[in-house]
Amino acid sequence: MKKLAALLLAAMMCTTALTACGGSGGSGSSSSGSGSSESSGSGAKAGSITVNIWDANQQKGIQEIADKWTETSGVKVNVEVVDWDNYWTLLEAGASGGTMPDVFWMHSNTAQMYMENDVLLKLNDYIEKDSKIDMSKYYEGVKNLYTRSDGNVYALPKDHDTIALLYNKAIFDKYKVDYPTDKWTWTDMYEAAKKITEGSKGDVYGMAMNTSNNQDGWYNLIYSYGGQVITEDHKGTTIGGAESKAGMEMMRQLLTVGAPQSVVAETGTDSLFMSGKVGMITQGSWMINSFYTAENHADYAWALLPYADRNGNGTCEKDERWSAYNGLGWAASAAVKDPESCYSLISYFCSEEGQKLQAEKGVTMGGMTGVSDAFANAFEGMDIKPFLDAENFSLYFRPYTRKTTVWEDALQQAGAFLDPWQKPDDAELMSKACDNAQKIIEDAIKAE
Repeated sequence: MKKLAALLLAAMMCTTALTACGGSGGSGSSSSGSGSSESSGSGAKAGSITVNIWDANQQKGIQEIADKWTETSGVKVNVEVVDWDNYWTLLEAGASGGTMPDVFWMHSNTAQMYMENDVLLKLNDYIEKDSKIDMSKYYEGVKNLYTRSDGNVYALPKDHDTIALLYNKAIFDKYKVDYPTDKWTWTDMYEAAKKITEGSKGDVYGMAMNTSNNQDGWYNLIYSYGGQVITEDHKGTTIGGAESKAGMEMMRQLLTVGAPQSVVAETGTDSLFMSGKVGMITQGSWMINSFYTAENHADYAWALLPYADRNGNGTCEKDERWSAYNGLGWAASAAVKDPESCYSLISYFCSEEGQKLQAEKGVTMGGMTGVSDAFANAFEGMDIKPFLDAENFSLYFRPYTRKTTVWEDALQQAGAFLDPWQKPDDAELMSKACDNAQKIIEDAIKAE
């Protein structure tokens, strides 16, 4: 990821050189990037389309949906999985003059950089002529993410996700702790975790969370208590403010009864949970299948994230329970030889029919509103409705700026939140980490 800016700058230079990047008239040889004859190579219809994704859990369902599109298009689709790190390495290499996949996922971490440099196929002209696509029907945050400031659209919303609390019923039963309910506050979670940790004499931890569990973890406490990791205009942060500090103080308390950072760093929260060493973790809907297919999945259950009773009335108000949501985008290379077919596939993935199929098959919830009800029934024997119920409260889009990974990675290091994670008994250390995080983010935004 560190080379992303340099590589995309090279890609931008290549687009001005017309044929220097992408061969056969490729990457930005059309100033509009909208699939004109200049950017579509010979104009011949592709015999096959290569699709790259990074989640093996989704491969089967996406391939089935793509095959349904093939029945009418006649174009074969090969859905290939590339692990997260290599996915971006390969995409960066393609952006700087190598070969990119035809169709692929975009993510909030990197979308701004790719869109700025016209590496992606511009979709406006296609969308305008497409009766199956109504941009007003997509989740606002996901739609806005893939729309450049000049109004150009470079990806269609694939999905959205929410966060829930995962717990092990067998552990709760063993230590005589009541299961989580939709009335749980974060303090209730702390008390339950404490009972498990103390009841097991440290053999089992009540909960676990890493500094890397941001969207699926501690970010949600900040928003529950009234703070913002990144302000809605993506130009600032309130992470050093009183509300955010209150959320992170609650996080600190949870850490005192949770798995130590040394244990989490060595094993990981998911592995600790599935090995029966942890009673609770927070996790995103994109991970449901991993737990659904796990050996002890019958012991696993989901609940709404706890809330922060900020007004002290004992009732969860809408703005006291928050879940992050994010959404991937289906994009195509600006250098693709058959942009019409690639857009047609993207359109099918993101149409109401494709989105409903995605939910029915348990791939993910849709990027379009009102199409995900079937997702709740896709995992027989496991109730995953809390992920949909989260939408009855408050959602915030996963915090991002132009160079998200710069400050996001720094927040996980010494000098920021790694320090209180390692020494959770020190309340002042967490407060100081919030102050440091404020400066880290502000400096990073200024440097963008």
